[in-house]
Amino acid sequence: MDAKHIAIAGNIGSGKTTLTTLLSKHYDWNACYEDVADNPYLDDFYKDMKRWSFNLQVYFLNSRFQQVLDIRNSGETVVQDRTIYEDAYIFAPNLHEMGLMEKRDYENYYSLFSLMSTLVQPPDLLIYLRASVPKLVSQIQKRGREYENTIRIDYLTKLNERYETWIKSYTPGELLIIDVDDLDFSANKHDLSYVIDKIDASLFGLF
Repeated sequence: MDAKHIAIAGNIGSGKTTLTTLLSKHYDWNACYEDVADNPYLDDFYKDMKRWSFNLQVYFLNSRFQQVLDIRNSGETVVQDRTIYEDAYIFAPNLHEMGLMEKRDYENYYSLFSLMSTLVQPPDLLIYLRASVPKLVSQIQKRGREYENTIRIDYLTKLNERYETWIKSYTPGELLIIDVDDLDFSANKHDLSYVIDKIDASLFGLF
């Protein structure tokens, strides 16, 4: 197989990072993770979203832009945890709509994204992990990240609505939607096999 860029999209707690790790091991792909541990704004953002929303989004945009360039230049198949599109189509406009990002900041951010998006190729395959809000809450509580304790239900709900709108109109590349409410691919081998079979069908035409 020629080198591919596989990207996993989904709301907070949908299982992106877990699936990225499992797929990289199964297929022997390189894994590219979201820059959470070294992100200097994330903790501040969850304490004061309005103050830090623009800083956080610009940081993520820059980080993911660099990731995509590195992926395409590597000449190897890479599975990426979250895409450059999600910040621009879901997180940033949601923050703006909720009054947590000023209009001028949002317009500045989106202008920057629009320029960057012309310089990168979309993923060869986008895997969208669809999850209900109760599933997301359960997963978030299970992993116990302190900075996520203050995430509100209405915030997750609005993000889910935006994800669905974005996915319905997604056309840049091939799309695979996986409903994860009844799946636990980290603990159940059958669930992981189910996901892998779907990916095989998308990438290799195997049914």
